[in-house]
Parts: sequence; C-alpha cells; structure tokens
Amino acid sequence: MNGRPHGDASHGNVIDCIVCGTCVADILVRPVPLSQPVGSGRLFHVEPIEVTTGGIVCNSGTAMQRLGLRVAASSLVGDDLWASVVRSRLKAEGIATEALESHATLATSTTAALIDPSGERSFAHHVGAPAAIDLAFIRRQISYFGASRMALIGYFGLLPSLEPVLADALAAIQATGCRVALETGGSGGTLATLTPALPHVAIYVPSLDEAIHQTGLCDPREIIACYRQHGAAGVVGVKLGTQGTLLSPAADEVIELPCLPAPGPVVDTTGAGDSFLAGLVAGILQGMPIREAGLLGAATAACCVTGVGATAGLRSFEDTLQLAEAHRR
Repeated sequence: MNGRPHGDASHGNVIDCIVCGTCVADILVRPVPLSQPVGSGRLFHVEPIEVTTGGIVCNSGTAMQRLGLRVAASSLVGDDLWASVVRSRLKAEGIATEALESHATLATSTTAALIDPSGERSFAHHVGAPAAIDLAFIRRQISYFGASRMALIGYFGLLPSLEPVLADALAAIQATGCRVALETGGSGGTLATLTPALPHVAIYVPSLDEAIHQTGLCDPREIIACYRQHGAAGVVGVKLGTQGTLLSPAADEVIELPCLPAPGPVVDTTGAGDSFLAGLVAGILQGMPIREAGLLGAATAACCVTGVGATAGLRSFEDTLQLAEAHRR
C-alpha cells in the first residue's frame, strides 16, 4: 500500500473510504460517425468493443485504491451479467465488494458510449439499480460506514430515492464517526435539497456548472460563500475545469489550485472530476495540508485524462505525488 498511513486502528477503522452510490458497466464503441445518422440496417466496422466500469463507485474508488487507500464499494447492482463485470473489475483493483447488494428486480446500471473519430461521445444510458438507493439501504449498511474513516457519496443529482432524505442518511453515517464527502452529477440537484445535508458534509467540491445550477450564482467565490451561508462547515470548493479549482478549507479562507498539465497526451477526459475528488480525499486522509491534498487531486485528474475511460490513466501514489510536487509553488 505504498507505505502510506491508513485506518485508525484505535477506533476500529478497517477501511479508509467507502464509496457509495452510482456504479455502472460501460460499453465503449469507436469510431462511430456521429455527424451523420447511423441509418436503419446499416453495418459499420469499429475497433474492438471495450467493456469497462464507470460511476463514482468505480471511478473514485479505483483512483483512491491506486493512491494507496483501503477502499470499499457500496451500491446496488442487478442480478445479471453486468453485475459480474462490476464486481470482478472492483475486486481486480483490490476494492472490497461485500457492501454491493443485488437488487431483485432492477438491472445493473449500464451505459453504451458511442465515440466518434474526434473523441466526441454520445451515451445510451440505463439508470438501473442505483436509483433505488435510499435511507433503508444506508441503514442496512451502517456497519460498513462505521468501519470506514470517510464515506464518499455520489452522485447528488442522480440518486432520486436518497436525495429527499439525504440529510437523515448523512447524519446516520456521521453518527458512526465516519466523515462524509459528497459529489454531484447530472445537473447537480437543487440547493433546497442540499441545504439540510450540508452541515453533515466534510468535503463538497461540485463543478462550476453544477454549482451555478444549484445556487444561481456564477462567481465561484460567491458560490462558496453561499454554501457557507447554508450551513457548510467543512472543506468547500468549486471545480473550474481547465481553470483549476477554488478550495475553501474554512470560512474566509480560499485557496486557488491550478489545473496541472497531463503527463502525456490527453486521450479522454471522462472521470477527471471523480479523480480530482479521489486525490483530494486521499490527501486529506493521509494528513496532507489542504493545498497539498488539492494538488494531489489535480495530479490525479491530470493522470486520468491520459487513458481511455475513467481509470486506465490512473497511476500509483508515488507517481501521482511526484507530478503534484513538480508543480508546487
């Protein structure tokens, strides 16, 4: 595990981070000429079709595992072939899968990504079983959260059964002594739903588009102030894409982080946001100052974009830290 510190044995923690929420089986098809209709009955030849995994459970979970953390996956999958794909890929990364539950009637979440020669993607997506994650699910799994130092929950905005009771769910997790990080997806959900949960969130760094949708504000500093006014007491921030990230570790304190150059050709930006958050969480759990943890997040995202899919470009803790330290001011 790269010689890094892990769970606090004095408190019985055996997992550094449990990642709970969306997990997806991804089917990648390229090249697909998306600029023109495929056409009824038309046959076109493509490269070997790849099957991989996506969603925060797989993306951030894999990134943190490669950064040396002990990680567990928590989600709902179907009783189908795609569930076997998800389980086997997670196990191959060394991620604990005991908290993956099989839903009796819903299918595993799946996405077919159609990729044109320029890399532009269109998606055929089936939401599937993760849409049924709710407060009862969290309560069934409370012992797993209690065995973890941190829980990363996502995606807020794409968990319709959990969001109406999100505050209660996060409070139950927090009561075990497990801290909570929250990640957004889709449009980012609403501020009205988010506000009751914010006091229970230790780390919250949405993308700028998601934050604008939530708050109606465009200035990242004003957005952070808005979250503070609505009860956020932990680390808050806004991901700004190629402009970097704004992080606020405490009220009236803001840190600007750069977007680090990729250590190779940029192949695919899928999962870069999940990778940033994984690196940030890993740095915080490993006791780094917030700026260093943020740079580890930026370096993790920079590695991510060098591979096809959300995890192929991810690197070890040592390699990722070397990239982060090369850009430390």
